[in-house]
Amino acid sequence: MEPLVEVVVGRLGLDGSSNTYVVILQERGGERLLPIWIGQAEAESILLEMNGVRKERPLTHDLCKGLIVGLGARLDRVEITRVESRTYYAELHLSRAGESYRVDARPSDSIAIALRTGSPVFASASLLSDAEPEGQGDEMELHVEPGPRDTGDELTPEQLKRYLEGLRPEDFGKFRP
Repeated sequence: MEPLVEVVVGRLGLDGSSNTYVVILQERGGERLLPIWIGQAEAESILLEMNGVRKERPLTHDLCKGLIVGLGARLDRVEITRVESRTYYAELHLSRAGESYRVDARPSDSIAIALRTGSPVFASASLLSDAEPEGQGDEMELHVEPGPRDTGDELTPEQLKRYLEGLRPEDFGKFRP
């Protein structure tokens, strides 16, 4: 079994070349990174949770948390296990009444749920890469301006949308996809 490394959400941004959102996972206490391209709904859900913004009605990831807790289970961890044909795979590791369960899930959904439950996220060590110095090869350039999470400000939905739309590829550092 391949070693797993605990990761945290480092940044969230928009890849201008593909107009797709990217969540950058960073090795806890380290420098290695894992960028994962995700959908807009998942990006917004992650960013809402990172900023402590609560909606009047539960979003899908809030519902998932409610189901887990309501059924007397606990999300022990999320594991991002592999990538095949440019698609990342993850598993939710749940426990309930002394039994363990693994549920196949998309990494973006898994991250959003883990943030809501305070559960750790792990990635296979082989998926992480070192940040490269600028100007190396054909790497994608990604960078995020300090955002609302960095300032502690709460966001309205309109501010969140403007923040996500305003992110540019040149706002990130260099990463290998």
